[in-house]
Amino acid sequence: MASTMLSLASTTPSASLSTQEILKGKVRLGSGREGTLLNKEKGNPFIKAKSFGRISMTAAVNVSRFEGVAMAPPDPILGVSEAFRADTDVKKLNLGVGAYRTEELQPYVLDVVKKAENLMLERGENKEYLAIEGLAAFNKATAELLFGADNPVIKQQRVATVQGLSGTGSLRLAAAFIERYFPGAQVLISSPTWGNHKNIFNDARVPWSEYRYYDPKTVGLDFEGMISDIKAAPEGSFVLLHGCAHNPTGIDPTPEQWEKISDVIQEKNHIPFFDVAYQGFASGSLDADASSVRLFAARGMELFIAQSYSKNLGLYAERIGAINVVCSSADAAARVKSQLKRIARPMYSNPPVHGARIVANVVGDPALFNEWKAEMEMMAGRIKNVRQKLFDSLSAKDKSGKDWSFILKQIGMFSFTGLNKTQSENMTNKWHVYLTKDGRISLAGLSLAKCEYLADAIIDSYHNVS
Repeated sequence: MASTMLSLASTTPSASLSTQEILKGKVRLGSGREGTLLNKEKGNPFIKAKSFGRISMTAAVNVSRFEGVAMAPPDPILGVSEAFRADTDVKKLNLGVGAYRTEELQPYVLDVVKKAENLMLERGENKEYLAIEGLAAFNKATAELLFGADNPVIKQQRVATVQGLSGTGSLRLAAAFIERYFPGAQVLISSPTWGNHKNIFNDARVPWSEYRYYDPKTVGLDFEGMISDIKAAPEGSFVLLHGCAHNPTGIDPTPEQWEKISDVIQEKNHIPFFDVAYQGFASGSLDADASSVRLFAARGMELFIAQSYSKNLGLYAERIGAINVVCSSADAAARVKSQLKRIARPMYSNPPVHGARIVANVVGDPALFNEWKAEMEMMAGRIKNVRQKLFDSLSAKDKSGKDWSFILKQIGMFSFTGLNKTQSENMTNKWHVYLTKDGRISLAGLSLAKCEYLADAIIDSYHNVS
């Protein structure tokens, strides 16, 4: 690193030099034969200057190698929490980040997770490295949870499963695989989608385009637009689908619409790619929330599925998930898994063990598994109650006749309010309600006691802000 320092001692008032002049190498220090020309290209530019007459100068240049690195913008989701923490208003609400909260709006660690961790302590399990593909017991449990233990794709060993760094890391691993083995193939992403999807494929240098999904006129699914765009995509494209509880809209296709979507994807020879972040957390049923994935697998399609246990087990910080690739044969699955491992090795070497053991312990123990399902139903039920209370509050307070029933038609922890960016900013600036700029709110961060206050904020922002 080069250094920059300029020191002048002079009885002359105008004796000064700019840093720019020094950096350009145009400054001669001293006033006679002893003067030294500073050239930044000649190595460490520390200058010795003798005193001549009434001027004594010493200069050194300190230029960061990172001058060309711009400040990155705040993350659109995690930045909401940063702004929330800085707000001192007692009425403030953080509805930006998708993390479950109790009715008292406190973080919640599942009882079944505590029991699984106690088992780990009792067994005295070590902290040795996992294999590249992760914990074998976890990989078995997560694939069976997704497809069902008796599913033919499991029985025939046609699923390549690799433990990943939650949903994000699993998506990123699959994106690198697509870039390497399907060069030029594009990924179709719903409009709108989770804020990190585009970042993941951009960083993996996988081209993407959008298909229509959200209809602002109905605050519902633009099914015809979705089908039309999937049909129009180049043959062999990857179609990124949200397995359940679409983020950010909370709008899911009906079972009949899923059938039609699978028809079109098969006709176009596309490859389905599911992001399953809320299995069991959306409806309260593990099987119901996996029905879309199982439909595609039952049709004999090859597909990708990324999983996360951040929401349904509350393991946000453990970074536990998986990438599953359903192949046409056991041989193909073995080869795909070997290449996923090959990509993972220089990327992060191997995954963390703690969260994997928690999942394996919970799913592998019938008593803990049943307790987990009960806790998921409880969490999903609380969100459903909050959703109903918000709808009731909006309907009672809003005298305009607006139909707010779309809130009840949505599912999962999020609700897409239909508020635009300016209206969302009013929610924050005036009402201290923090949400993403696309109008998405996390109902998991809302309590029954706060529903009426939120309804007031939404009604004001919707009707009084253009």
